[in-house]
Amino acid sequence: MSSSPSSLSSFGPNPRAEAPAAGPAPAHPLICYRGVNKSFGSKVVLQDIDLEVYAGETLVILGRSGSGKTVMTSMLVGLNQPDSGSITVGAQEIREFQSDKDWRDLRLQTGYLFQGSALYDSMTVGENVAFPMVQHTPWSQEEIARRVHEKLSQVGLAETEAMEPSELSGGMLRRAALARSLALDPQIIIYDEPTAGLDPITGDEIGNLISRLQKTLKVTSIVVTHDLRLTALVADRLTLLYQGHMVFLGTYEEFLQSSHPEVRRFLHDPLEEKPE
Repeated sequence: MSSSPSSLSSFGPNPRAEAPAAGPAPAHPLICYRGVNKSFGSKVVLQDIDLEVYAGETLVILGRSGSGKTVMTSMLVGLNQPDSGSITVGAQEIREFQSDKDWRDLRLQTGYLFQGSALYDSMTVGENVAFPMVQHTPWSQEEIARRVHEKLSQVGLAETEAMEPSELSGGMLRRAALARSLALDPQIIIYDEPTAGLDPITGDEIGNLISRLQKTLKVTSIVVTHDLRLTALVADRLTLLYQGHMVFLGTYEEFLQSSHPEVRRFLHDPLEEKPE
């Protein structure tokens, strides 16, 4: 695979250089949240968030609507800023970034799959995937065309370059958007509700694709969702947000066994129902 247009040596160990593992490598946290707080006016969204994401793992952030899942991940690309606390990616303290120039390298190393795909309707599928390359690299048209075909093949959409987004099904739209997220060979991929609006079978296909890409590309993946089927398919570890706090952190199997009342409610465990 071709090298990315920028290299962040300060990210520490490159997950591409390591063999995939069944679980996280505790010695190598890539992303660290320390005491992170965020409010919007009087609404407290995140409180005292402490979390490490390890190089090469898939971490799922679970929570109900409005629990702060997307706010938490959007901080990693500068779409939101914490009110207090520290967020580091590799050796970089991102709260110290002051301008788009400061953010450039990290953003180029981070693929972001937006909820709803967010493809440009005025462009073909191939042009959508090529867009980040055209904007951020000196690559020739031939090299870009080769890489567009490569990325679409990776997500199971070979030979769709000339199609319009309106011709794609919901699952195909999500795959095309993922191919665009892969365009610059990111070290980190953030998935925001990747199965929202999809039927269970298509959702499982997306989940299997996320899992396969994490293992073959050795990327670090963060998946924001409320979908337990997806979580079971992709998570090395998961955390549950509730009322701004992390109330659980562990494996999916540990999640199923947790006695925390919000975990039980999230799983719809009838044993937790209390008589009035």
